[in-house]
This record gives sequence, C-alpha cells and structure tokens, in this order.
Amino acid sequence: MTDTPITFDRTILFVVATILTLGLVMVGSASISTAATNFDNPLHYFNRQVIYAGISLVIGYAAISQRLSFWQNNAPVLLMLGIILLALVLIPGIGHAVKGSRRWLPLGPINIQVAEFIKLFSIIYIADYLQRHHGQLKGSFFKIAAPLALLVLASFLLLLQPDMGSVVVIFATVLAMLFLGGARLDVFATLIAIAVSGFIALVNIASYRMDRLQNFLNPWDDPFIKGYQLTNALMAFGRGDWLGVGLGSSMQKLDYLPEAHTDFVYSILAEELGLIGAMSVIVLFLVFIWRALAIGRAAELAGKIFASQVAYGIGIWLGLQACINMGVNMGALPTKGLTLPLMSYGGSSLVIVCVAIALLLRVDLETRYPEKAAARVKR
Repeated sequence: MTDTPITFDRTILFVVATILTLGLVMVGSASISTAATNFDNPLHYFNRQVIYAGISLVIGYAAISQRLSFWQNNAPVLLMLGIILLALVLIPGIGHAVKGSRRWLPLGPINIQVAEFIKLFSIIYIADYLQRHHGQLKGSFFKIAAPLALLVLASFLLLLQPDMGSVVVIFATVLAMLFLGGARLDVFATLIAIAVSGFIALVNIASYRMDRLQNFLNPWDDPFIKGYQLTNALMAFGRGDWLGVGLGSSMQKLDYLPEAHTDFVYSILAEELGLIGAMSVIVLFLVFIWRALAIGRAAELAGKIFASQVAYGIGIWLGLQACINMGVNMGALPTKGLTLPLMSYGGSSLVIVCVAIALLLRVDLETRYPEKAAARVKR
C-alpha cells in the first residue's frame, strides 16, 4: 500500500494565485502612465513586480521547507533583528527617506521596507510566547502584558519613521492573538482601552494626523489639495459602475490619482472592473481569512498552540490590512500608507506576505501530516 502524498491546501493556493495574478495585471495597468513619464517605459513597474513575484515564490518555497520548530526556536532572535533594522532605518546615511518618511533600507538596486518584516516577526514572537505560557494567561494581567514591552519599543521606532498604520495593524493583530490565546475578557478589554487611548493621544499630538482625519471626514471641502487623493479615489469608484470602464481604460491613473499602483491600486481596479471586480477581491480575501482561521482551529484542536497562533495571526494580519487598504480606497477609513497584500506594487510586502502564506501552509501540513511533515514535500 503506497503512502498518500502530502498535498497543500488547494483553496489557499487558488485564492493566493488568483489575487497575485490579478495584482500583477492591475499593477501593470495602474502604473502605465507613471512609468512612461518617469522611466520612458510603460511596463517598468510591471516588469519589476513580476521579478518580485518570482523572488517571493522562491523564498516562500524555501520557507515552507522549514519546520515550524525552526521559526519557534528563533522567535526572540527574529523580533530583535526586526527592532535593530527599525533602528538602522532612522540613522541618517543608512535609512532611505521618501516624501518625508524614513522607512526603507537600501540594498543594492532595491529598498527594503522593514515594517513589513516586523509584522511577521511580531506574530511569530507572540505565538511562541503563547506556547510557552499556555494555560497561565488567565491569572495575571502582567503575564499577558509582558510580551507587549518589546512591541512597544518596535512601535515607537515605527512612529519615528513615521508609520502609524503598521503600528495599528501590529497591535490589533497581537491583541486578537492574546485573546484567542486565553486572555480574560476583562484583561482584553483593558488592553483595548489602553490601545485606543494611545491611538487618540497620537492623533492629537501630531497635527498632520488630525488634519488627515478631518480631511477623511470632509474630503470635498478641499478637493484639490488636502482631499485630492481621496476624492480622486472616490471618483474612480464612481466611474466603475457595475462592470467597469474596461481593463486599461482608467482615467484616474493618468496622473490624477497619486500612488495609483501602490496604496490605491484597488481604486483603479474598481474603476476598470467595476463593482463586480471590487466585490470579487473582497470575497477572495474573505475566503483566505476563513481558511486561515480554520487551519488555526484544526492546529489548536491537535494541541499545536504555536502553530495555531501563527495561523490565527497571519489570517488576522493579512485580513485586517486588506480591510484597511480597501476601506481607505473607498473613503471608509482615514488615509494610511498600507499596501493591499499580494496586489499593491512593492517587493518587501510581496516577499513577506508570501513567506507568511508559506508558514500558513506549513501549519496545515504539520497538522494534517504530523509524521510526514518532516519529510520532503511532494508537489
């Protein structure tokens, strides 16, 4: 009797492949005008994104070949490495600044956005902490709050860049993981209250954040300056109607909507593919979140706490970031510089998201095939 070959979760593979392919198409479409103007090559960004996708898939395959114990054993090291990189970004002459934000480390011809690394490293660190302290979180507030100390340091460094969007995503994901890991409801509510209070304080401290919030509430009060980006994003949705104006036929990408191929690629998709296309992307992300949580639940029932928390964290993180990006594009949330996972242009985001998905698939493999998972994965 032959052994049953190890297989990947087909739903995850289908969803990821569909979103990634659609993302490549939309990056190519949304960036044509900008690429032609800046590089005299309409496919400049598309070609680079294809290369990033290829690199991401190779690194993702390498990541899935590593057992989860490798990531768990190195969880503190990974988080400290992320914090050190965040500190290096802030050093003049080392970190690279763009439009007033210092978020990148130059590495040859590319720039690495360290915030993307710290998101995944934070999830791995918290998952390891919850594994080591499983069953001990109900008795002490400090036992729950203890792992947040290093994340507060990382958040402080992110705010200096500044990158408040990543801070929101990290803390929302980590708090959800702590709750799923056994934190008492009253302790969880206290942590939420502290986080919300901190968010309000940060908004009031920096005048530009308050201006951004006010512009979000009333973008049409100043549609040509402060509300320019949001109003053009909303016009893209308005032009899309049910079926869109047609792939490649967007008007907003013609130097009207800034960052059309990065933060606002979803608006261009809505304009060219309409409500049907925009809703299809939402459905794909919902299916991904459902499968991630289902994989996490299966691992939890099998007694694999670290694995389950990694799956929960990845599902919550990518789902939350997608919701924020799409919410910003639709004018439902204040503008944040967060990418749409697997779709927005950018190498750092794409590589880290693919590594995260590889870890999610690894969780599924080690849960369904605990004895075979150590062997070479059959394709």
